[in-house]
Amino acid sequence: MKDEGKYKVLIMIYKFTKKPSKVVAVGLNYINHATELKMKLPDEPIIFIKPVTSVIWNNQKIKYPKMSKQVDYEAELGIVIGKQCKNISEKEAKKYILGYTCVNDVTARDLQRKDGQWTRAKSFDTFCPIGPHIVSGIANPNNLNIELFLNGELKQSSNTKNLIFKVEELVSFISKIMTLEKYDVIATGTPSGIGPVKTGDKIEVKIEKIGTLINCVE
Repeated sequence: MKDEGKYKVLIMIYKFTKKPSKVVAVGLNYINHATELKMKLPDEPIIFIKPVTSVIWNNQKIKYPKMSKQVDYEAELGIVIGKQCKNISEKEAKKYILGYTCVNDVTARDLQRKDGQWTRAKSFDTFCPIGPHIVSGIANPNNLNIELFLNGELKQSSNTKNLIFKVEELVSFISKIMTLEKYDVIATGTPSGIGPVKTGDKIEVKIEKIGTLINCVE
């Protein structure tokens, strides 16, 4: 543990010792992303689960599945839960948040279109890179710049102020559906600019005040 300015950084003690019991991901949570997919804006959060077997850490490899012909990157802010919670209000939400991290919600886009639902497309092993660490003490997670670079080229650029459903809303909403356990991760959705990757590519998810998550595709 160390201090970087006024932000306390927990350098991945968690990533080496314990995976989340689940990753709850949110779809279509930026207006411009819903627009690029030509999908209707949701009235309430659209959620899905990414299995624990999809989780990898910073600098580990994303494996391109033979079953897919189009695998896309999706940069997202990750909320890391700090203690078990159920049926909490938005005002209570921050009491249950350990901190924030970067997530890449890797997606087999062709299979997502083919299936009409998202389980297969989102669930391949290595399809949920998380890291590089957890940052606590961020006063306003709903105002952070978020970017994604593919082989050094900027592909996604937005700010979490553009989230349709904010951090506190998501934690409260999901807790009313399922119990959130310590170290569970909520992936808050991706902005516009999603696109395909190929083997050999380097993907960097960079979020203000958190750091950069780096993974290559093999």
